[in-house]
Amino acid sequence: MTIASRAALAAAISLTAVSFAPSLAQAEPKNPECIAPAQPGGGFDITCKLAQATLQQSGAVKSPMRVSYMPGGIGAVAYNAIVGQRRAEPNVVVAFSAGSLLNLAQGKFGAYSEKDVRWVASVGTDYGAVVVQDSSEYKSLTDLMAAIKKDPKSVIIGAGGTIGSQDWMKAAMAARAAGIDYKAMRFVAFEGGGDCATALQGGHVHVCMNDVGDSQAAIDGGAPLKLLAIFSEQRLPGKLSQVPTAIEQGFDIKWPIARGFYVGPEVSDADYKWWADAFAKTMQSPDYAAELQKRNLFPLPMTGEETKAFVEKQVASYKKLAADFGLATTK
Repeated sequence: MTIASRAALAAAISLTAVSFAPSLAQAEPKNPECIAPAQPGGGFDITCKLAQATLQQSGAVKSPMRVSYMPGGIGAVAYNAIVGQRRAEPNVVVAFSAGSLLNLAQGKFGAYSEKDVRWVASVGTDYGAVVVQDSSEYKSLTDLMAAIKKDPKSVIIGAGGTIGSQDWMKAAMAARAAGIDYKAMRFVAFEGGGDCATALQGGHVHVCMNDVGDSQAAIDGGAPLKLLAIFSEQRLPGKLSQVPTAIEQGFDIKWPIARGFYVGPEVSDADYKWWADAFAKTMQSPDYAAELQKRNLFPLPMTGEETKAFVEKQVASYKKLAADFGLATTK
């Protein structure tokens, strides 16, 4: 979906809001909690902080939302905890991303599949990005890939997750586009994008295959980093308009990163609908677009069954992509 398409969709939803107001008649769950399945500072944290700010700002949630952290396996620990031990907790939502869905496609969440939770909402989209120190010798994605092609072991690539993760996949796709054996890359795995950015600043890796949202947030906070490329169809607006896409630099790679939430499989229909309605109301609120922009995110509004259908389609697509790179997938 292009940025123009998303803008049109957002506008249509805004118009619909005039005549459609989600019902929040069901009692609000007590002590609302958002689980970010990683350490603070990455994309999951941004997703939960977005919900924390906007659900209360819109009036959809009256009580303050608590953000808690459950790192491990790029979402696997949280997923297993919700499905295995916290199946019916009505007050808990868990952040997910495209990376979560890619891992599900490869069976990295253990015995559980995308059908084992209830997908509540997609609240925005991020994009993959290539990040280096601002003093890096690499001035473009072309420079970086030329160096890797000359000597694959000379460039240490950091990413959130192990082989098969979405950050690894971005690097592998870029390598393949450059005519490089992606299996020859020197790859270092971190628990999340925040950890990779820290390692990058310390000079422990040369580049991070990261996301726009958390990378730009770090840059805005004074981190000495810069974006070499964004994996979007066209340049992003605002301050990000100065960053070229990978496509502009000769690498036909797009990697949008849907961000949203799920709840446990035994959460009641009434509570599930309450959360879906709460996110629908929030995404229709006049201040929501500005809150997305603050976090370098873009509209991708879906709730309820539409979110479920989107997730299932994405997982099927990721299975094909993973298989194309010789990775194991679920049936």
